[in-house]
Amino acid sequence: MSTARVDAILERYGKDASSLLAILQDLQDEANYLPREDLDRIAEVLGISPTRVYGMATFFGVFSLKERGKHVCQVCLGTACHVRGAARLTEEFVRKLEVGVGETTPDKNFTLETVNCVGACALGPVVVINGQYHGSMSTGKVEGLLGEYGRGSAGKDGDDG
Repeated sequence: MSTARVDAILERYGKDASSLLAILQDLQDEANYLPREDLDRIAEVLGISPTRVYGMATFFGVFSLKERGKHVCQVCLGTACHVRGAARLTEEFVRKLEVGVGETTPDKNFTLETVNCVGACALGPVVVINGQYHGSMSTGKVEGLLGEYGRGSAGKDGDDG
């Protein structure tokens, strides 16, 4: 992200260090992750230690220090989802996207993640893409769901693989 965009976020909060969490949230909303150079810039402008900024950025699981794709696909592995097949669902996403958990597709369109619980146990198994919940998921629904976000069949755009 450009220094100007980071500075604009900082200005919205009056360059107030007590707004660090909100600043990080806004940065993640814009960049889809927290770039190192931006975290360093935040520390410098707010006059706080980089350790404090990185400490907050790594404490909360919602933040990512790794670049992520346009669409962040999170498979819930909580107990209710687990007993309803979340592990098989994760394997199907790995197969269709051709990436491992925690990785991003080469086209930077998808990042696959697993999470401990999304709090929608009655809908399990649940997949969350860009904050949108998809309940009662099955391996047979994965390809169609990815298609809704611009991914072709068999994990390749427009290719039957």
